[in-house]
Amino acid sequence: MSELVTGDAVVLGLRPARLPTRALAVFIDLVLAWAVYLAISLALLTAVASLDDAALAAVQVALFLLVLVGVPVAVETLSRGKSVGKLLCGLRVLREDGGPIRFRHALVRGAIGVIEIQLFFGVVACAASLISARGRRLGDVFAGTLVVRERVPEASGAPAPPPPAWLAGSFGELDLSRVPGGLWLAVRQYLMRAGQLDEAVSRSMAEQLAADLVACTGVPAPYGVPAAAYLAGVVAERQAREAHRTFGPQATGAPAGPLPAAQARPLPAAPSAPGASHWAGGDGGSGRPWVPVSGTAAESQPAGEKVPEPPRTTGFVPPS
Repeated sequence: MSELVTGDAVVLGLRPARLPTRALAVFIDLVLAWAVYLAISLALLTAVASLDDAALAAVQVALFLLVLVGVPVAVETLSRGKSVGKLLCGLRVLREDGGPIRFRHALVRGAIGVIEIQLFFGVVACAASLISARGRRLGDVFAGTLVVRERVPEASGAPAPPPPAWLAGSFGELDLSRVPGGLWLAVRQYLMRAGQLDEAVSRSMAEQLAADLVACTGVPAPYGVPAAAYLAGVVAERQAREAHRTFGPQATGAPAGPLPAAQARPLPAAPSAPGASHWAGGDGGSGRPWVPVSGTAAESQPAGEKVPEPPRTTGFVPPS
């Protein structure tokens, strides 16, 4: 079985459920549903035994639709694609694009499931699942859904790819405290799966994620740096800060913060707002390194030269 892939060629890492596991989940659900149906039927029909045959038949049909169709549909809708059997077997119903199902998806699956599972004793459902490449029955085909496995072995702690060597340590002055956790997760997943994406899709996703990071940090990305390299550099900087904060300077081998001016990597300049951290110091082909600076006083100073300091005074005024 292949992994679930969206229309944008993004691998979601969710695998379709196999037929034996699905059959076991359906069997558990049917046993529970029929047990509840029979218990309620005996109690209700005893209470309305004085009615005529037509009224009793109407009560039985309404009870069948309510317990064997309405309750499973409501359970799958409220639990976002899970039932008791699927919960025990580690399965979940999702849309074909990987999103959670809604009421209309659960309703179509439940209505067609009465025919292909209960009316034909599961023969039609099993045949459709064996023919389908992803094990979908007719209810899944008409509803646009897919049953996937949630309990799958995951790769333990695969690190994100490192940034280019010429970009490492160049983001020491960025304020990463305002970047939400969801954006970090999206960037990390993109970096780990960038090689599996189409080139145009990968470039578009990298540019969008880089724009979101720039909006959170308030500092524009260095001019000329590819979006994917910028994302890798910022993630590496965050990991270095977390290691420094958790284990101390010995974890990274150097104190956290920007690189010294003599060790900064050459990068093109990018315009920025007054007072914001930016890249300055080079002048085309002079060979001077580009270093991170802040403020406006250092903008006119080449790399390696000190900004003149104002004269110091003691505050003593001699008598006239």
